[in-house]
Amino acid sequence: MVFCISFYNSFCNSFCKGGAAALYCDRMVLKVPYRREGRAQLGEITINSDLVILDGGMGAELQRRAQVRSELWSAQALLDAPDTVAAVHQDYVAAGAQIIITNNYSTIPSYLAKAGLAERYLELTRLAGEIARRAVQAPVQVAGSLPPLDESYRWDLVPSDEDARPIYLQLAQALNPYVDLFVCETMSCSREAYNALSAAREVAGFDKPAWVAWTLDERPGHGLRSGETIAEAMAVLADLRPDAYLFNCTTPEAISAGLAELATLTDKPTGAYPNRFFIPEGWTLDNEVATQYRDMEVGEYVEFCRQWRSLGARYIGGCCGIGPEFIAALAAEAL
Repeated sequence: MVFCISFYNSFCNSFCKGGAAALYCDRMVLKVPYRREGRAQLGEITINSDLVILDGGMGAELQRRAQVRSELWSAQALLDAPDTVAAVHQDYVAAGAQIIITNNYSTIPSYLAKAGLAERYLELTRLAGEIARRAVQAPVQVAGSLPPLDESYRWDLVPSDEDARPIYLQLAQALNPYVDLFVCETMSCSREAYNALSAAREVAGFDKPAWVAWTLDERPGHGLRSGETIAEAMAVLADLRPDAYLFNCTTPEAISAGLAELATLTDKPTGAYPNRFFIPEGWTLDNEVATQYRDMEVGEYVEFCRQWRSLGARYIGGCCGIGPEFIAALAAEAL
């Protein structure tokens, strides 16, 4: 898939997620497990394989199909091309994903305010949930995204607790009727993750799984982008009891190091959905700091997935630049 640097610089932060999938093989019946054991049961559906496949990135697909270019980013597609959003979700399902993530990464007040639409953030978040729910059928599941509320990757720009918690609570409430679980994704520090996860717990309690997906320092083994170690970040979230720990929107090498460390820290499920880009320190959507494209092709991605499976990862998918062809290759391997 062609995914140009200039497009990424303008749109990755909000186009990172969306999509989904279901792996149609006789070894797997699809529902999300909560535990690391190879056979876990949730409700009436059982998973007979440890691997659960997530979707990939939404943004490049929207750009290619709907020519979405706007300061509203992926939120523009919700307004102008909702059928295209649904089609991307469905294509990930056809590729083999078992869980899709709602396309509301950019339906946050700070992004929408650039177009004078901050007051529509709950309307558009609900719309993202509705589209995702309508786009798939059981046993495919829908995960509700609780994203950064300002710039991604920038722990130093995370809003105050007083500002963040009411917004996260409203986002979780807007998504809750449509989703099977929540994922607090691209979390750059423990405080950001705590605010997002606490909202999911307040809205759904422990009736729905709630995952935390951290974005890591691009240097393998250096912890979160905030400088916190993975162990320190986990300790902050202990009372909220995340159902799974993942890494996303990060280079695969950093994810490999993170998963190796996680394996020593928890027996809860772990996972990964990587970028095809290197995000340098100080990057924002609007500044001149350039990202660096990583020429990771499908075969290399699958090899990283094999490595992550060997490190115990259960949930694997893709983020920016990882399209349906990557998810299809992962599904075909049946790792």
